[in-house]
Amino acid sequence: MTEQAPRTLSQKILEAKAGKTIEPGESVDVTPDVVLSTGDTADICRKLASLGIDNVYDPDLHVVVVDRCASAAFAIDTADHQRISSFVEDQGIEHFFDLYEGFCHQVLVEQGFVTPGRLIVGSDPRIVACGALGTLAVGIDHEAMATVMATGKIGLRAPETCRIEVVGRLPHHVTPMDLILKIIGDLGAEGVLHHAVEFGGPTLRHMTLSGRMTMCHMAAMMGTNNSYVVPDQNTLAYLNGRARGNFSLIYSDPEAEYSEVRTYDVSELEPYISQSERVDSAVLVSEVDGTKVRQIILGGCTNGQLADLQAAASVLENRKVASSTHLLVVPASHEVLRDAVSDGTLSILLDAGAFLLNPHCGLCLNQQVSALPPGEVVLSTAHSGPSGQGSCPQAGVYLGSTLTCAAAAVAGEICDVRTVVAVADPISTEAGWSTVGRRVRKHS
Repeated sequence: MTEQAPRTLSQKILEAKAGKTIEPGESVDVTPDVVLSTGDTADICRKLASLGIDNVYDPDLHVVVVDRCASAAFAIDTADHQRISSFVEDQGIEHFFDLYEGFCHQVLVEQGFVTPGRLIVGSDPRIVACGALGTLAVGIDHEAMATVMATGKIGLRAPETCRIEVVGRLPHHVTPMDLILKIIGDLGAEGVLHHAVEFGGPTLRHMTLSGRMTMCHMAAMMGTNNSYVVPDQNTLAYLNGRARGNFSLIYSDPEAEYSEVRTYDVSELEPYISQSERVDSAVLVSEVDGTKVRQIILGGCTNGQLADLQAAASVLENRKVASSTHLLVVPASHEVLRDAVSDGTLSILLDAGAFLLNPHCGLCLNQQVSALPPGEVVLSTAHSGPSGQGSCPQAGVYLGSTLTCAAAAVAGEICDVRTVVAVADPISTEAGWSTVGRRVRKHS
């Protein structure tokens, strides 16, 4: 009997679903553990109708999260929203989260659908953020979503895997967002196209859930449609009392083969920033120091968890947003918003002069964002933030960390947070593991 070659985590999850050995590049038909659709569910319903499909294969597989605004002008109009509501009722889909519950990937995590070893597919590319809990989460298009709804099966290709090993301790005022911007700048916009990305190493063991989700989410900007963090005891502690159903920890074999292994020592990492039109063009914040900023978006689909809002509050406490700048705060979910109210974080942000927006998608379509004249600059923590289109066709857009955004809000211009305030590193320790969907608890 031939001994099986060492496998990566992504291979093992697919093999467990397929019931056979799979090599990179091989395609298999599998049944996912969770199927996510969002505000695009109405379009998928129309696709099903055109195929003559009346019923979904298994309603219990599906989670529907409407995380885009419902208005006559943008995203989901009222007719589509009604179509989605009728669809989930007619199909008996119990896992339905309506407007303002939060961003799709955040809701999946909070509600316990995301656990190690599971295979999740979704019609929204932001699904990759769920890999932070050791899950294989893959974005698929509408046609594939209609197929999996109708048959319960999806054809997936086993990817090669790129390993990112992170060592050292993040310095004060440097965050996982700075790290992933640096990595994207090194690998390029298509550096891991059609590959999975595995994040591991001792640094990840001390990174919050928010930081891990940021790493996985932003990895999509390098071309991957699935990335993950190797699960550990923090993962298990977070899922205790939250996970839906049983699960098994799955790890890559020690001798697993990777398409590439890159090691990053973050001990002397500096804050980074990039332009969203070219997210792979990351530069040190110091290189664009002094750039005036008209509008700042804190939170949204990336960096919108309680740990992120707390980090911003640590900079903004007893300070004011510059009179020339607007600071928009977008919590990742209703749960995050409620926790930020409970622990006083929101009061600090509002007292500083921030504007609070409801937890839902729309920033990438310039919804709820003030129109800016040519030459103005938007700074955002969300990788799907305003892209210079719609209401801001000629505005410059930068992506930065929560701390960089908070510092810029005070200064009215891009600057290194260390020139504004000396604060303890609030989001590179383990303290953020209890802050999603629960009131924040300080670890002793």
